[in-house]
Amino acid sequence: MTDTIVPAAPGSAERGEDSLLDRLARSLMLRQLNRLSVGLLKIEEGDRVWQFGTPCDVLPRSVVVRIDHPAAWSDLAFGGSAGAGEAFIKGLWHCEQLTDLVRLFLRNRAVLDAVDGGVSLLVRPLHRLAHWLQRNTREGSRRNIQAHYDIGNDLFRLFLDPQLMYSSAYYTTPETDLDTAAVAKLDRVCRKLDLQAGHHLLEIGTGWGGLAIHAAKHYGCRVTTTTISREQFDLATERVAAAGLTDLIDVRFDDYRELGGSYDRIVSIEMIEAVGHQFMETYFAQCSRLLKPEGQMLIQAITVDDRYYKQALQEVDFIKRFVFPGGFLPSVTAMSNALTRASDMRIAHLEDIGLHYARTLRDWRARFMARLQEVKALGYPDEFIRMWEFYLCYSEGGLAERHLGTVQMLLSKPDARPIDVAF
Repeated sequence: MTDTIVPAAPGSAERGEDSLLDRLARSLMLRQLNRLSVGLLKIEEGDRVWQFGTPCDVLPRSVVVRIDHPAAWSDLAFGGSAGAGEAFIKGLWHCEQLTDLVRLFLRNRAVLDAVDGGVSLLVRPLHRLAHWLQRNTREGSRRNIQAHYDIGNDLFRLFLDPQLMYSSAYYTTPETDLDTAAVAKLDRVCRKLDLQAGHHLLEIGTGWGGLAIHAAKHYGCRVTTTTISREQFDLATERVAAAGLTDLIDVRFDDYRELGGSYDRIVSIEMIEAVGHQFMETYFAQCSRLLKPEGQMLIQAITVDDRYYKQALQEVDFIKRFVFPGGFLPSVTAMSNALTRASDMRIAHLEDIGLHYARTLRDWRARFMARLQEVKALGYPDEFIRMWEFYLCYSEGGLAERHLGTVQMLLSKPDARPIDVAF
């Protein structure tokens, strides 16, 4: 399970009394923030205003943070950046430029590391233990996937494209909208795989069936697709039937480790993040066993900068604590090393579409925030809404600053024929 949030009491936006702990935390955090140099941060708390840093080309305007309750300082001091996210969920502070705030701190990495160090190190072992207990064993994977994806299909329908693609789209022009970009991504994936009518495609991570339906409908191939999200399985099965494609698509409710058979192509879109570092070699070995000697596989993965991969493995950030239990982000090198050790597949083509994902997240957030009344009508509380707002901005900022990436990695077995890189 994700961490439990204790919401701020009604009316907590009004100034509360400063406790001794809050005053100490404020003093500590202000000293850390004095080191900001790139970008201008302005903090307002009651009638007090602090300003740090200098404007830069990417962030020319002040990023304004308003502290609504002094307890926000204690959450930040003892929880680091994840604690800041927790305080935001509780309504202890707000910022209308959340994505810019994330970008500002990534451009001041030494300050971010200091905030995530210090006294917050005292509670880090507890968070690491909780994350370890959520590791992606077969049983743990089902719990973790269901904790994020089985929160209601109607929620995802409010902000995703009609294909319900919960992964980076591909924008071919500055004017391309989300719905068009989602289809462009699907087609780009199929063309990279050189899908043919006679192929049998295995998809690991069904989502709501968008890619399976696109591949079967437009390329005529057979598709076996698997998920361990019950709500995704049920809706994907319904959508396949509604599209009249049950003769070509088999939707399964199986863990990837339970699959058998032999396939011409394998695709896995942003599923490896649910595999876990300790199971990456297991994952690649299984994919290699399932792929024919002349087969190819495409993975789309959210990645972390190679320079921070080891650090990221040790940290339990906001996403791991509150959004994706058991989640992790691989790096390109970590994936390359794992597939080299565990399989006979090799990288045939690699493309980073991270900036496309930043734009995808911006479009999702715009749709999500425009439909808040419908989100609330579905029964989701304000704390949930703030958690999603922070999650979407946090992710967009990481991708915009290229701290995170999104790669499409095409892998080939030894007997695979050369690919046409024009796609």
